[in-house]
Amino acid sequence: MTQIYALIDTLLPFDWTEFSYMKNALLAILLITPLFGLVGTMVVNNKMSFFSDALGHSALTGIAIGVLLGTDNYLLSMMGFALVFALGISAVIGSGVSSSDTIISVFSSVGMALGIVILSATGGFAKYSAYLIGDILTVQPEEILMLLVILVAVVLVWIFLFNKFMLSSINADLASSKNIPVNLLQNLFMIIIAVLVTATIKWVGILIINSLLVLPAAAARNLARSMRSYHFWSIGISMFSGISGLIFSYYAGTAAGGTIVLVAAVIFFLSFFISRHTERA
Repeated sequence: MTQIYALIDTLLPFDWTEFSYMKNALLAILLITPLFGLVGTMVVNNKMSFFSDALGHSALTGIAIGVLLGTDNYLLSMMGFALVFALGISAVIGSGVSSSDTIISVFSSVGMALGIVILSATGGFAKYSAYLIGDILTVQPEEILMLLVILVAVVLVWIFLFNKFMLSSINADLASSKNIPVNLLQNLFMIIIAVLVTATIKWVGILIINSLLVLPAAAARNLARSMRSYHFWSIGISMFSGISGLIFSYYAGTAAGGTIVLVAAVIFFLSFFISRHTERA
């Protein structure tokens, strides 16, 4: 990390890069935001924003399970519960007993309430409330390496399976006729979202993690004219929001996660008005 820190100091000779925690936060942002921009395109296309929000809420129960197991590393318990949670939602939706938004709402409510009840009963909910807003400034070098591994894995999945993902989301019957395993791909995509959400929720926060998934992709959809440009716009907006939000939060003394979301929201509204103006012209 020493060489990377030295490179940052050379390329970015600003006062905020003098602190190692800001360097770590910047590196984490450079890995997290492309992930959110990339996966967010499919979340928006498949109208799964409510699902990703439910996964964020389920993190509380994952933390609670970690507390009951007596572990100090809540990542594994959060990720394990999120995977079961995601596959459970998928199975119930597939049964057709109710509409998908109703099923997701039920799971989301249960995930949040169960976590609050267990955490409040095992020593007070307040000490776990930091997960609600997150803190990117607490990221450690070994966690940055984990984010790099996740980014590489997701990019590889996108390279080899994106077309199948897209066809399955547009026309499941046509995809099935071409021997594409639609249900397997749906479960795989849910697992990707579950891993992404739980791996980053400590730094992004339960309350706003879904915003970082949805806003850059939604803004990109207003500006893009092709699927390729849609991805480039989404990743670019996500990275710009992350970097500028981090820097602005340093000088303004505000929470980094919330500031990043506000930057992304401003871009979304600008893209909305640009899109409307272009259509009228």
